[in-house]
Amino acid sequence: MRLLALIVYLLIPLGLLAQTADQPTGTITVEDNAQADAAIANRIRDILGELDGYDDVSVTVSSGIVTLRGTTLDMSSATRLNELVGRVQGVVAIENEVLETTDVVERLNPAVDRFMTRATQMIAFLPLALIGLAVFVVIIIFGFWLARRQQPWDRLSPNAFIADIYRQIIRLVFVIGGLVVALDILGATALLSGILGAAGIVGLAIGFAVRDTVENFIASVMLSIRQPFRPNDTVEINGDTGKVIRLTSRATILLSFDGNHIRIPNATVFKSRIVNFTRNAERRFTFALSVSGEADLAQAQQIALDTISDLPFVLKTPEVSVWVESVDDFWVTLNMAAWINQTETNIVLARSEAIRLTQAAFEAAGMAAPFPTYRLDTGGAEITRLSAETKAEPATPPAPPAPVQDVDATADKELEQIVDQERAGLSRRDLLTDNATEE
Repeated sequence: MRLLALIVYLLIPLGLLAQTADQPTGTITVEDNAQADAAIANRIRDILGELDGYDDVSVTVSSGIVTLRGTTLDMSSATRLNELVGRVQGVVAIENEVLETTDVVERLNPAVDRFMTRATQMIAFLPLALIGLAVFVVIIIFGFWLARRQQPWDRLSPNAFIADIYRQIIRLVFVIGGLVVALDILGATALLSGILGAAGIVGLAIGFAVRDTVENFIASVMLSIRQPFRPNDTVEINGDTGKVIRLTSRATILLSFDGNHIRIPNATVFKSRIVNFTRNAERRFTFALSVSGEADLAQAQQIALDTISDLPFVLKTPEVSVWVESVDDFWVTLNMAAWINQTETNIVLARSEAIRLTQAAFEAAGMAAPFPTYRLDTGGAEITRLSAETKAEPATPPAPPAPVQDVDATADKELEQIVDQERAGLSRRDLLTDNATEE
């Protein structure tokens, strides 16, 4: 039964349902005369005459049934007639045959009237709008003047970059405040919620589009507050090694030892492993040398210790250390480690000199690692002939090594001068400061 009722309901025309819903309800009286119909018609005409848009609507009443004909500017006005006529006493039913007009002049006249009305209202509203605009401009000028002051923002911030962020926030606060005051003067504060909502949606879309830029900006803020390096520090970041030139709001700039600029995004710097070689003046270098497998290892270690310890650029503390690393087929590998003051000594040159002089000491003691030799089993006669032809000659004593060469950190100091020249004139564009908190 419910299914049958649903089908019947769907088959009923929607227009018929709408008319039925707007028909008057109640008990129909038995009184039926022309005088009552005329009174109903006159009452409806009087009501429509007081309303705009119903000049072309005609009304006829017969036995309490009202028939409406004519045109209106839109269908909403035609539909409204059912509600108005249904409230008149004595109306039994309503036949609404009013249509939407298609006359161009009739449809344009109201639009022109509305335009003229709004233009008049705008002219009357102009002085108040000028006052609101003036107040908005005054508030913005005051906010920008306050943001340009050095104090108290430089005192409150750890560096110039954070101070600039404070200034931007102050400008934004005064712009929003000026907008709120101006809209309040104009009586349009409800418009502010729509503006802020649209701005939030636009900001969210822009945030997704410039996600990497925002990440770099946040990383710049964190790096500028707690700086893991200083200008001219030798650092290794994400596999790149060089001297720090500057830290900008987007990237960290390094000068490699080849003279090239390396630009690393701050988001990468913040998440990467950073090795700062300059934070401690003492720095260790290591190298490995091999001695003959038949050599006295204790004596070889002592020779290496004495040779390296006697170098003028090697620090006495921490001490030099030598240890056996591995035993191979033809030789034994020793590892050596020593410390230098890298502010005065170039670590590359120091390591080179230590290797040269230690190898010379091993050769002078007859402990140098031999070249690998292999035996070829090709028959007795051929072996005898080869042995005769490759008879060993008497070994000549090795020449004494050259004196210790200059290992001063001249190249490092020259690179530091290049960095200082590039940093000259950076002023507020550089986020590195000497008074920032160190990690």
